Amino acid sequence: MTIMMNSSQVSYFTLTAYLDSGALKYLYFTVVVFLYIVIVTANILLIVVICVNRSLHEPMYMFLCSLFVNELYGSTGLFPFLLLQILSDVHTVSAPLCFLQIFCVHTYGTAELTNLVVMSYDRYLAICCPLQYHTRMSSSKVSMLIALMWFSSFLGITLLISLSAPLQLCGNIINKVYCDNYSIVKLACSDTTVNNICGLISTSLTTISSVSLILYTYMRILKVCFSGSKQTRQKAISTCTPHLASLLNFSCGAFFETAQSRFNMKHVPNRVRIFLSLYWLICPPLFFNPVLYGLKLTKIQLICKSLLFGKI
Repeated sequence: MTIMMNSSQVSYFTLTAYLDSGALKYLYFTVVVFLYIVIVTANILLIVVICVNRSLHEPMYMFLCSLFVNELYGSTGLFPFLLLQILSDVHTVSAPLCFLQIFCVHTYGTAELTNLVVMSYDRYLAICCPLQYHTRMSSSKVSMLIALMWFSSFLGITLLISLSAPLQLCGNIINKVYCDNYSIVKLACSDTTVNNICGLISTSLTTISSVSLILYTYMRILKVCFSGSKQTRQKAISTCTPHLASLLNFSCGAFFETAQSRFNMKHVPNRVRIFLSLYWLICPPLFFNPVLYGLKLTKIQLICKSLLFGKI
């Protein structure tokens, strides 16, 4: 006889994807600590550079600043938890902490995507409508877009969790290294039709609207590049290349995570599944965004050099 319990009555969840690493857990712990320190240092440096230099108080850099803040936010929602689990012999997490991590991880993903979409719109205005750019992308509009990005992310995930939290569960085993919403839904004994419909609608709307806007903006940018001057093409390449690389990297990571959550991946080695589930939470804030934007955008690169080497 299956025992049904409300998720509020489940005191903890057990994470089964962790490997028995023995004494190697201290090596893994050291590596993860190093990665987290690099992420925090790199993203804080870029945030400070943008905030303290008035020459960078432009829409593109304000959106970048929001992106770097989101990288810190998402990393903090994962790494401290990951470090505790690596050192622990029993991989359990309390129900409130699990739902808190679900909130952090999912809002990070939503905010990352919406931020990249808004950045593509900003690049479209800068390249295709240069004379109207400062009028159509004023400081008040930039502030409104950033606030809207974060508010919509928080609101959407709050509604998502409010549907998952009351579910009656038949167990507390999560086959991952961190908590996510779909893993909770899969544990449900009660009807999850509403959860599935809402999840499908929200995912479809977010994905379709985001892809449509990005495709439209880059089609217009390409049209201008082919018909414009060499200077216009160089400007488009220098500012759009980091954005495109960041977008493709995050999209691939999010696709891997969604695929392994929705489909049976037991034939895939456990280490590969762990890597794929962590990729979208580690690689963008560690390798792609700070490195790409720090090295590719000339203004940020010059100011970072002046701060690091004491040059004015």
